Amino acid sequence: MTATANSNKERVFIFDTTLRDGEQSPGATMTLEEKLQVADALDEMGVDIIEAGFPIASNGDFEAVVAVAKQVKNATVAGLARAITADIDRAGEAVRHAQKGRIHTFVSTSPIHLAHQMKKTEDEVIEIIARTVAQARNLVDDVEWSAMDATRTPLEFLKRCVDTAIKAGATTINLPDTVGYAVPEEHFRMFKTIIESVPNADKAIFSVHCHDDLGMAVANSLAGVAGGARQIECTINGLGERAGNAALEEVVMALRTRGDAMPYFTEIETTQLSRASRIVSAASNFPVQYNKAIVGKNAFAHESGIHQDGMLKNAETYEIMTPASVGIKETTLVMGKHSGRAAFKDKLKELGYELGDNAFQEAFQRFKDLADRKKHVYDADIIALVDDEVGSVGDRIKLVDMEVVSKTGGVHKCNLVVTIDGVETSVSYEGTGSVDAIFNAIKEASGQDPHLVLYAVDGVTGGTDAQASAHVRLEMNGRIASGNAAEPDTLVASARAYLNALNRVMIERGAAAQGALAG
Repeated sequence: MTATANSNKERVFIFDTTLRDGEQSPGATMTLEEKLQVADALDEMGVDIIEAGFPIASNGDFEAVVAVAKQVKNATVAGLARAITADIDRAGEAVRHAQKGRIHTFVSTSPIHLAHQMKKTEDEVIEIIARTVAQARNLVDDVEWSAMDATRTPLEFLKRCVDTAIKAGATTINLPDTVGYAVPEEHFRMFKTIIESVPNADKAIFSVHCHDDLGMAVANSLAGVAGGARQIECTINGLGERAGNAALEEVVMALRTRGDAMPYFTEIETTQLSRASRIVSAASNFPVQYNKAIVGKNAFAHESGIHQDGMLKNAETYEIMTPASVGIKETTLVMGKHSGRAAFKDKLKELGYELGDNAFQEAFQRFKDLADRKKHVYDADIIALVDDEVGSVGDRIKLVDMEVVSKTGGVHKCNLVVTIDGVETSVSYEGTGSVDAIFNAIKEASGQDPHLVLYAVDGVTGGTDAQASAHVRLEMNGRIASGNAAEPDTLVASARAYLNALNRVMIERGAAAQGALAG
């Protein structure tokens, strides 16, 4: 969108919290390398503020915020902190490495939080706000203050809190719908009332942060903007606690597509939305649902005869935005076993991947192996193949060989060979079915006994030779991790997905133990 087109519109700042709130989704923990890759994608896309983590949470979180702060070139980098002296000092230490750093501090304000979690009076909360916001402002010039559970806070008390935070030096005021309780009309009214009645409201930017518990996070975010907010807090793919946050791609494209109804604009380069979605999905091991708005596999797919007829005559009959506007190609180039390295490298670049020499060679070999087993290799196959390869780098436990014997009404047995830290181990195990035998064999070989929370399989593309995409979520000692894998053989995909999740949950356990020792 050009500067001329935006001249009569007000700018809305995009605050992305994929690396903080998004990573708090059970099983979505990312490695440092994955966080840096996501941060790069956000920065290149034009995100205004990147909330990189919660520095006091662990040494790993602190180090990740520092690393992101050092790497990001354009965006402001924020660190989250409770209204506690140690939290704010830790956040300040982490973001001082950024070209533009922000401390984002918060405190509960709703009666239910004060009574059951904070155990504080309203006057005590006001004192905490004044003291901690001033502390943060002494460390950085850019301070954001949030009223946790603002939408269930009485307006008169919320006004006092906002006024106190601004007087203490807050430059951004966030009124989050922490539990996804609000409806758009009351969300609009809350922002409009606070902004119009707090004396120094013009000295701060107001922000929305909406959760999707009732499926209204995007609608509430846009209603808040209509009420005067000029910052939207969101995540790629709507990742986040419980039902997730407002999806960045949805709020951005809603403002862009319906500029007639909403006279606002962002500085997001929308053609990078699809790429960012894939990067976050791979890093978090959270697959994007097919019918997800903007970036889902079916977002620009048409199967109905009526829809296809309309699309052939004029794409605008059934598409209110073009696939190209969000970085999705209208047509798919079919890759096969006769494709060479140059064609494969060009296809990877088109799909948004840049791999090092070793990673490229491994991906190319897997592509050739897949092409030998399939008639056609589609873009979705290549995406699954590369994401699967990247997600398994550095795994302690790796699959070497597997043989499964299955008979109707008879035995189901898995003969498994894995390497654990480079040492080969062989086991055999029976189960009530093929998958049960495979998972039990892995547990026997690894000496680990995690609880299986989720197991699902779907096809990456159509046809009987389609790759199977397997998804596994495991829980062990209070830690949850997800894994996925794609293979033409469903059983192999299942085994590799289980190993991917097991490797991740073991990494998380190690990080947690390290953090506990440090604390």
